Amino acid sequence: MNWRRGLYSLLWWAATPLIRRYLKKRARKAPAYLQHWDERFGAARTPRATGAIWIHAVSVGETRAALPLIQALRQQWPDAPLLLTQMTPTGRDTARQLYPDAEVRYLPYDYPGAVRDFLACWQPRFGVLMETEIWPNLLHAAQRQGVPLFLANARLSEKSLRGYQRIQGLIVPALRSLTAIAAQSPQDAERLQQLGAVDPQVCGNTKYDFTPPAAMAELAAQFRQRIGQRPVFICASTRDGEETLILQAWQQANVSNTLLLLVPRHPERFAAVAMQAESMGFAVQRRSDNASIAADTSVWLGDSMGELFAYYGCAEVAFVGGSLLPLGGQNLIEPASLGLPVLFGPSMFNFAEASKLALEAGAALQVADAGQLVAQALGLLQDGVRRQQMSMAAQAFTAAHRGASQRILALLQRHLQPS
Repeated sequence: MNWRRGLYSLLWWAATPLIRRYLKKRARKAPAYLQHWDERFGAARTPRATGAIWIHAVSVGETRAALPLIQALRQQWPDAPLLLTQMTPTGRDTARQLYPDAEVRYLPYDYPGAVRDFLACWQPRFGVLMETEIWPNLLHAAQRQGVPLFLANARLSEKSLRGYQRIQGLIVPALRSLTAIAAQSPQDAERLQQLGAVDPQVCGNTKYDFTPPAAMAELAAQFRQRIGQRPVFICASTRDGEETLILQAWQQANVSNTLLLLVPRHPERFAAVAMQAESMGFAVQRRSDNASIAADTSVWLGDSMGELFAYYGCAEVAFVGGSLLPLGGQNLIEPASLGLPVLFGPSMFNFAEASKLALEAGAALQVADAGQLVAQALGLLQDGVRRQQMSMAAQAFTAAHRGASQRILALLQRHLQPS
């Protein structure tokens, strides 16, 4: 073990008490963080079968983005078992919903022995790490055990590049141990190359390939029945602090008929958001009450997981959260694929390429603050012609960028021995 990776491993061991404390803290609001600790810290479980296709996707967004790629991989290797790993309880739950026949586990933290034992236990045929998952000990162990590892849907912002460059001596060997890298955009490929990656290939973003399950369209129709004829403005994947800004702007606009649908990104915040809206004088209902929306209800809280596409399907205009505050934004491709005009705030560095393309296509609008957000949303709801133009542009924008999953599959096939 070289000294850099040795020091890195030592830091993992030193941080173990802090990691445990962090998990317990998260568990105060999300008890699922206390479950399956054995997996997080390296205890291997006996698999039903070895030789699986292994996909690692950190949380909900990456897990959904992996679906079209997994479908393509399973067509190519129909008899191979499927192993899915995540790092968050919501990602794990999403994996169980989308892939009921798969083995679903947490990926161990990057302790040398833990990741070595994980690979030895599962003996995957090959692995695909979604987006930017660079774990030096995991990549080293995979190389030593002869497990081909691919980085797919890879993205790297300027900010992340600067951070990784501070530990380039540790990261470069990890990147170069990968079998191949499929980058989302030419800019991502260039930044990965600056960091030390060898020949990253531009394959696009699998998020464009995702097709919502048919059940989501059926559920959206049920939601629409509960709502009635009222227009709906959805604010989805909102983060802590954003709901306050949105509710204040909504209140100042004195909106009467339009229903504000709030869907916080993290389930542990559902109750707090509902209480906040009620304390501001809004009449609030929750999706979980399974009731029709009353005429005087002004805020509907989407307090469920795995139903985001159904929420989008019952709305006319969408705002994508994580963008009013400097958090980098969330997935704007999902609402655009359903033909919704998309609004987002000034911070979209996690979706820089997609947001740029959406703006150029006329599928989206970028706003400076919550006041401008509400004004633009209400303007679109009142202007049916403009809304329809943006809807058509959104569908064309997403359709034009599909195909990443097949391009990634072709890249994998070039590097894997026929079996």
